[in-house]
Amino acid sequence: MTTALDQDLYTKSQHGFAPLAIARIRGAQRANQIAIYLIYAAILAFIVFGTIASIKMFHDNQLLYQLFYNLPYALVALTIPITLYDAFVVYRYRLNQPSMIAMSIGVSTIILIGGLLFADTAWLGLSCWLGVAFLFKVSFKRFFNFLEVANTDKETEAVDNLDSTPQ
Repeated sequence: MTTALDQDLYTKSQHGFAPLAIARIRGAQRANQIAIYLIYAAILAFIVFGTIASIKMFHDNQLLYQLFYNLPYALVALTIPITLYDAFVVYRYRLNQPSMIAMSIGVSTIILIGGLLFADTAWLGLSCWLGVAFLFKVSFKRFFNFLEVANTDKETEAVDNLDSTPQ
């Protein structure tokens, strides 16, 4: 079994990123995709249970009302720890500007806590967390596109060098 310590990090690195770092970033990208799926599930739950709860026959059904009201909050709240982990990874490997990370996490946290303390609601704060997951999705996509383009350029340069060497 090959471990990270057995690998030569300088010859195996891709544009200054060690294989372990790329693996960690790829894992954070997968976690972020789970957060985005939870966001989509929250939107779908809001639409489905809101529509069913608005039917006159189900106006008195407390279970549907609770699913309509609380399930989207719970699903979005589950994304908060995932996006915090993603924020640490994005900050650690400088995939986005630190000020953008601090602003997105900070504003979302302040609005969520302020809404819970002073307005007795969490909907505005949780809606801010929706944007954080999509911000990190773009950051991860840009990083892996950079690696792909840089590898393609490197391969093209190597082929050109082979073609130009005298036989």
